[in-house]
Amino acid sequence: MIIKEIPASQTWEIRHRVMWPDKPLEFVQLEEDDLGIHFGLFAGAELVAIISCFEDHEEMQFRKLATLTEEQGRGYATLLLEHILLRARNNGIKRVWCNARVNKKEFYEKIGLIDTHITFFKSEQEYTIMEIRF
Repeated sequence: MIIKEIPASQTWEIRHRVMWPDKPLEFVQLEEDDLGIHFGLFAGAELVAIISCFEDHEEMQFRKLATLTEEQGRGYATLLLEHILLRARNNGIKRVWCNARVNKKEFYEKIGLIDTHITFFKSEQEYTIMEIRF
């Protein structure tokens, strides 16, 4: 398996299939996608997991972490998160954060992110802001 930078457009199919299959494809296309850095994890030639990162000075937000349903449970999302956290540290980023679905909070805690207990709803889904500081 390999992790490499990919164009935003290459993330959209997985975002759509995994996160919002009942919405139109455009729903998963972010206005700021062209400002982000996007990574894909490939198992052989197949793209199986993706993540998008948005840096602003000493902070980085990651968004749209997704693994194909049939490939979940193999540690791919963990590998992507470890990759971007190492990259953030090496680039002098002081805070990495995300809007985590509340039902996925434990996954992020295992990686070292801390729940800020700032919650909100979007599209009938509850989120909490999670972060890690270096």
